[in-house]
Amino acid sequence: MNEYPGRVKTGLDNRENWWSDMPPRTGGGPKPAKWAVLGTAFVLPSFIPTVIELTTDGITAEELVIAGFLLAYGACYLLFPLVLRPSRRKTTYVFSGVMLLIGLVLVFLHDNNPYILIYATAVLAFTLPPAWAVILDGGALLLVLAVHLVVGKDDLGDLVAVASITAAMFFMANLVRAVRKLEAANQEIATLAVAGERERLARDLHDILGHSLTTITVKAGLARRILESGKDDSRALQEIREVEGLTRSALSDIRATVSEYREVSLSAEVAGARAALRAAEIDADLPHAVDNVDPALQRTFGYVLREAVTNVIRHSGAKRVKVRFGKTWLEVEDDGEGGDATAGNGLRGLAERLDAVGGTLTATTPPGGGWLVRAEVPESALRSGVLAPLSEPTGGRA
Repeated sequence: MNEYPGRVKTGLDNRENWWSDMPPRTGGGPKPAKWAVLGTAFVLPSFIPTVIELTTDGITAEELVIAGFLLAYGACYLLFPLVLRPSRRKTTYVFSGVMLLIGLVLVFLHDNNPYILIYATAVLAFTLPPAWAVILDGGALLLVLAVHLVVGKDDLGDLVAVASITAAMFFMANLVRAVRKLEAANQEIATLAVAGERERLARDLHDILGHSLTTITVKAGLARRILESGKDDSRALQEIREVEGLTRSALSDIRATVSEYREVSLSAEVAGARAALRAAEIDADLPHAVDNVDPALQRTFGYVLREAVTNVIRHSGAKRVKVRFGKTWLEVEDDGEGGDATAGNGLRGLAERLDAVGGTLTATTPPGGGWLVRAEVPESALRSGVLAPLSEPTGGRA
């Protein structure tokens, strides 16, 4: 189990990493033409002297066989990047095993010279999981050592040099694995950041437009009914003026939200709730001051109040709403139809908002009917210094 959630384990202190394949490059594999040049540059310094030695004074059948193995071995080295694909895992294992066998054959056919084996051990370090690379490379080197001891070859300097180079290739391959995992983690972080910002914007727009459009709809409907009755044209004009003002305010809030400059004030939300409920012809019992609410929670409670009142207007069919505040709690209760307390998008957003400051949200139907939304933050969370986040989720039942 990961001791630190979210931590990317890249080293060999993790059992899973020992048996995991080489991660793919985030930017794609090496260009074939580029690798052909680099691979050839690596192969020629070792292969040219061997070829010259084999072709001096003519070439025998045995030397012809060695040349064939040498050609196949060089081709394997030049082609190995092509098999580094997650979809070709079996091919990678077979390819690596065949190349190692060819390398061992060349070592034994060429006077037990272990240097030719470096190409195979390096390829295995980069193509196979670290555990398999250690098993196969280590086994191959031990086999060469055993043959050296059997034939009485006591100069082990070349074998030690090959083992050292193989170890260096092994740790270089694991450094590449770590870098690729970190690149993938960085890409994932960037993707999550974009998704988080998109979610923030969607939530804040839902918050603003949900409340403002509901109030505008109610006021426009009230103005229409007044005009249809022909009883109070001045009241209708007043409602239309307020609709115009709300529309301008909503546009301003949208621009500010996109720029992350928008602030929410609990006192302003109380005034806005009073106007919206009056336009919806719902009797509102609202506090006249918010001084008793902890300043660190006023912004969060402002969002809760806004969305709770919006829900009352949209869904409840209530005739009366009562709002109460405390230092660390807020309650919005209506006498409407109540309903299912299952969290929709809005309630999930409110719950996220309260969770961000260490609080909880409950939405229930009281025994007498209606709907009760209660937001509460323990004083211990305030003492710990938890404050309302800059990017707020929205609330509501919808």
